Amino acid sequence: MASGAEHEEAASARRGGWPGGRGGTRLAWLEAALAVAAYAVLCVLVLRVTPRLVEPDDAAYRASIVAMTQGHFLTLSGAQAEALAQALGGPAAHGFAGGRILGGPDAIPQWVQLGDGRWISEKDPGYPFLAGPFQAMGIIRWAPLFYGALACAGLFAAARRWLGRFGGSAAVGLYCSSGAALLFAWRDYMPTFTDASLIAAGSGALLWAVLAPEASSRRRTWAGLAGFVMLEAATFTRYTDIVVLGCAAVAVVVVWWRRAARLPFSAVAWWLGSVAVFGAGVAVFDGLVYGGPLTTGYRPGEISFGLGAIAPNLRYMPVHLLQAMPVLVLGLVSLVWIILRWFRLRGASGEGGFAVRRDLWVGLALAASWFAAWGLYAAYYWTANPFGTTLQFARFYVPALGAISLLGAWLVTRIPGRAWVAGLTSAAVIAVMFALGAWSFHAMAATGIGGAIKVGARVNLPG
Repeated sequence: MASGAEHEEAASARRGGWPGGRGGTRLAWLEAALAVAAYAVLCVLVLRVTPRLVEPDDAAYRASIVAMTQGHFLTLSGAQAEALAQALGGPAAHGFAGGRILGGPDAIPQWVQLGDGRWISEKDPGYPFLAGPFQAMGIIRWAPLFYGALACAGLFAAARRWLGRFGGSAAVGLYCSSGAALLFAWRDYMPTFTDASLIAAGSGALLWAVLAPEASSRRRTWAGLAGFVMLEAATFTRYTDIVVLGCAAVAVVVVWWRRAARLPFSAVAWWLGSVAVFGAGVAVFDGLVYGGPLTTGYRPGEISFGLGAIAPNLRYMPVHLLQAMPVLVLGLVSLVWIILRWFRLRGASGEGGFAVRRDLWVGLALAASWFAAWGLYAAYYWTANPFGTTLQFARFYVPALGAISLLGAWLVTRIPGRAWVAGLTSAAVIAVMFALGAWSFHAMAATGIGGAIKVGARVNLPG
């Protein structure tokens, strides 16, 4: 009977549940409360700091978002662009020095002229569509926080499914406490936290769908499809996120091919069909707007990657990344531990052997997403120098934060013994990470070169 009870408890934890009884119910509510509290702390830390346009990038996105609320999608005439720049104050009013400027000191940073004479932001197009409704309602500061809430929900569901007790609260806490998460949730006109949150939410939904064989095929199909749609929205917001989308597509194909999670073929077909439709849609969009299916708003050669940038980035970026995302240490330790544990116990059978193999495959999938994003930007020439700040350079690596948080949660929940010990440990680790994150957030925000946002500007663009 004792072994049967242990088996039932392990199975319950694997399904993301708790052992039965009042104690299990209370602990489940406590786990949810810890996750909500972590998100609430994120919101408080972000909203109590006055927003600023920190870099020219913020101003470029802001112009696109404000123009969209006026019914002007993507492009503006010269007169409209000049009127928008004057209404928003221009880069000079925000303290920007230099940069790619349209038409003079009171124009829009990082906008470019198309062949037909109209003007468009050089930035990837997705974020204005996601943030525009919040701007129209006058609550733009809640735009990244809303998508952060989606990330918390996805991470919570996935980590509870994978890790069992307190896995959900640990993953959410590690995600919200990062200095990078706080910084970019504060920068409401930047898409960084939003696309990272969409990746975290999408990855979480997809991981839940894969690890829930007892759920109905229809439920798994819809959950996975929602995950892929969020990954696609992130890719439309930052085109380089396509490497994460590609990893997700390869992962589900491998899982289905190996019949490791009893994924129905119809679910995989829907998921991959969604990716195909998205890819075709983006190609058509880019062709119509930018002039070619593989063309963006950036001029040829402006964004450059190459093997020559890897060595300098490996020299300079670790310090920036440790300041912005110290959770990466937990993620790396978890990944190494998972692999070594598999080597030691790969011949095990039963519930223990299943858990070892499951952890290995989940860990490798999350690591693939993490290293694909970071590996791409390790070859980015713009960051391959010792002169930039963490505020400027860390943002390219933030899309991996969800995967890192899930891996870090694996380590945090390895505490043996009673459930309350795991809960207390998770809360203590998250509190320490929030202290580090708040320090990092304020240190990075202090290095910004911009000024306060011009609040309440009325914008009426010519037709």
